[in-house]
Amino acid sequence: MLVLVYRKCSTCMKALKWLEENNVEFEERPIKEENPTYEELKEWHGKSGLPLKKFFNTSGLIYKDMQLKDKLPTMTEEEQLQLLATNGMLVKRPLVVGEDFVLTGFKEKEWEVKMK
Repeated sequence: MLVLVYRKCSTCMKALKWLEENNVEFEERPIKEENPTYEELKEWHGKSGLPLKKFFNTSGLIYKDMQLKDKLPTMTEEEQLQLLATNGMLVKRPLVVGEDFVLTGFKEKEWEVKMK
């Protein structure tokens, strides 16, 4: 299982702690230094079953600076994926990629269902 995190993010740190406490094996990847590629994002979005908006870090500064709240509704899915692939800080984190699931953000109950 792959977990993309930003170590300065308190939610990511809680998520990593949860994974360790629950003995979940995972590979950690720094989302800022190793931004998800367009191909990865496209595959993960398809696997997740989630609306693409769930992949955006809507509380992030870059999201706000770019005024994406107003722009996303007029962008195609293709354009949104291309944009996400430009900067890891635009991507909701932590991002968990399992064999048959993808989770965005840390919601403990959802994680318990998927990982136990």
